[in-house]
Amino acid sequence: MPSKPIFDNTEIAFKLKSDAQLERAYFLFKMISKEPLVRIGTAVTKFALNVNLPVEGLIRSTVFDHFCGGVNEDDCLPVVADLMKAKVYSVLDYSVEGKEEESQFDSTLEMVIQLTHFAKEKDAMPFAVFKPTGFGRFKIWQKITEKEPLTSEEEQEWQRIVARYDRICSLAKEFDIVLLIDAEESWMQDAADELCEKMMEKYNTEKPVVFNTLQCYRWDRLDYLKSALTRAKEKGYKLGYKVVRGAYMEKENERAEENGYPTPICASKQATDDNFNEVMRYIFDHLDDVSLFLGTHNEESSYLAMDIIDSKEIAKDDFRVWFGQLYGMSDHISYNLAEAGYNVAKYIPFGPVKDVMPYLIRRAEENTSVAGQTSRELDLINRERKRRDI
Repeated sequence: MPSKPIFDNTEIAFKLKSDAQLERAYFLFKMISKEPLVRIGTAVTKFALNVNLPVEGLIRSTVFDHFCGGVNEDDCLPVVADLMKAKVYSVLDYSVEGKEEESQFDSTLEMVIQLTHFAKEKDAMPFAVFKPTGFGRFKIWQKITEKEPLTSEEEQEWQRIVARYDRICSLAKEFDIVLLIDAEESWMQDAADELCEKMMEKYNTEKPVVFNTLQCYRWDRLDYLKSALTRAKEKGYKLGYKVVRGAYMEKENERAEENGYPTPICASKQATDDNFNEVMRYIFDHLDDVSLFLGTHNEESSYLAMDIIDSKEIAKDDFRVWFGQLYGMSDHISYNLAEAGYNVAKYIPFGPVKDVMPYLIRRAEENTSVAGQTSRELDLINRERKRRDI
């Protein structure tokens, strides 16, 4: 850790929050800190939305507005503008999940295209983002990963997925927008990695436009990264990676146990942290060939990245290195890093309230399950409340 820690500065961390917004954040994290409340709250919320009870207004004014930018991209513009005042960039993330129909995949593609056009016009938005299963059925990704033959209909379906990828990657290159592609469950991810590499080979010839995601709770990701770099050097293209700890741990462990194969997840939280830091170090050692978007809410990893940047004499605003956090979380990291001169972006989920609920429920559950995350948020919010004498 640097001799002068910066993440304790709550005045900078919460400078965009009014007293009322700070109080709402305090209330939310207080609720999230109680696991039984999260379980009951998510069940009640799902039920209320499914039977069309009039709860959207309540959700919108509390948890939705804290973690999301709005119901559509125009709705997000005031948030984007506020963040830019604090030198923080925005990644608008259309966080609608679990679709199965071709028309829905086409509609998601059109939304990502729209967002890429939107980003082209705004210096505050140098990124676009999507999930592989936003462009095609999970089952197709899974069959290819598991090397099962596709039917002729499924083959046509796969070609439509490839065409969607190609269309958005081509547009991102044309507009000079970085395209961040999320990672998902391990039993579909090989197919997603292979397709992403094909897009990198085609569009990352001069610099990284297409970024894949490495979930470092998977113990095999450093080896995968090394082999991907070997392939990229052989074929003459650049790599870009968003590096995260991961979002599907319980599901991964449960499936491995049910199906009798070794879990792809690291044995402990410490092993995950070590793996994340090793992957990060490896990319910093190969920055001429691999660009880095460091998606982390972990203070130690952030300080380690700052130390590496300092020791390697990399400019703080070198466009090959970005820090990223989710909107509504870890503001003490985001805003203090931005104030210190680093490249920082906030992921801002948006979409219709009902459609974004699976994302919001995951966030609540994640905050409950990650040791110390919620108590740290509460402690910082509380200290700022005292500083303001609220």
